[in-house]
Amino acid sequence: MNPSERLLSLVENYLAQTALPAEPERLYTPIGYSLAGGGKRLRPVLLMLSHAIFSDNAPQALPAAAAIELFHNFTLLHDDIMDHAPLRRGKPSVYAKWGENVAILSGDAMMIAAYDRLARLQTPQLAQILAVFNRTALEVCEGQQYDMDFEERQKVSVAEYMQMIELKTSVLLAGAVVIGALLGGASEADCRRLRRFAVELGLAFQLQDDLLDSYGDERLGKTIGGDILEGKKTYLMITAMSRASEAEREVLRRTHADATLTDAEKIAAVKAVYDRLDVPHLTEQQIEVRFERALAQLDELDADPARVEPLRTYAESLLGRKH
Repeated sequence: MNPSERLLSLVENYLAQTALPAEPERLYTPIGYSLAGGGKRLRPVLLMLSHAIFSDNAPQALPAAAAIELFHNFTLLHDDIMDHAPLRRGKPSVYAKWGENVAILSGDAMMIAAYDRLARLQTPQLAQILAVFNRTALEVCEGQQYDMDFEERQKVSVAEYMQMIELKTSVLLAGAVVIGALLGGASEADCRRLRRFAVELGLAFQLQDDLLDSYGDERLGKTIGGDILEGKKTYLMITAMSRASEAEREVLRRTHADATLTDAEKIAAVKAVYDRLDVPHLTEQQIEVRFERALAQLDELDADPARVEPLRTYAESLLGRKH
C-alpha cells in the first residue's frame, strides 16, 4: 500500500467511525448518504500528505481531514440545489432524493459539523487553522457566485475564468494542504509554497476536467459533451470565443439551444470550431504550465525530498502523469 492509499484508508476509517445522531432522521440520514457516496477524498488526502511532510503523527490530522471533507460535501449539497442536479457520483443527489429543504438544512449541519471537527484539534495552531478555514470557506462561496454571474454574462475573459476556478476549485485544495502543514509544524514560508502548489494543481485539475468533458472517454463515467449541451462557459468555450470569427462565435453562442439539432450534432458542431481554433492543444498547454508551476513549489520546500515525494506522486496521479 503506497502512502496516499494508507492515508486514504485512515481517513475512510475515521469517517466511518464518525457517529451521527439517529434523530431527526431527515436531517442526519442525508449526511451519512452523502459521505458514503464515494468520491476521491482528494482534499483530505492532500491534507494528510501535506501533514506527513512535517510530522509522523497521522492521527493528529484526522479531525482536520474530516472537517475538509465535510465542508466539501456541504458545498456539493448546495451546488446540486442551485444546479437542480438529479445525480451526484452516479446516484440520486440529496436534493433529488429528499428535496430542496432537506438538502439545505443537511448541508448547513455538515458545515457546522466541520467546525466541530476542527474544534477537536489538539494544537497551539488552532487559531491559525480556523483563520485559514474561514478564508477558504468564504473564497469558495465567492467562486460559486462568480460562476453563477458568468452564466448571465455574454462575455467572460480567460483571466476572469481562471480567477473563478481558483476560488471555486483551487482554494479548498490550498486550504487543505496549508492546514495539514500547520498541524505538522511547517514554517510560514513552506505554508505559502504549499498553498501556491495547491492553487496551481487545482487550476490544472479543473482545466483537465473541462477538456475531458468534451474530449474524454465515457468510460470515465461522465457523459461527453455535457458542458457543450449546457452552453457552459468553460476554458475551452472562452478560449474559442476569444479566437473565433463572428460566424464561429454565433455557432458557439447558439448551437446548444438549437432545437433542430440532436445532442450529437450540437456537440460535433461546437467541437469542430474548437478543433479549427486549436483549442484542445491550447488547453493542454495551459494544463502543463500550471502543473509544472505546482511541482516547482514542491522543489522549494525546506523539507526532506523523500518526505515530499508521496505528495508529488499523488499530484502526478491526479493528472495521469508518470515519473
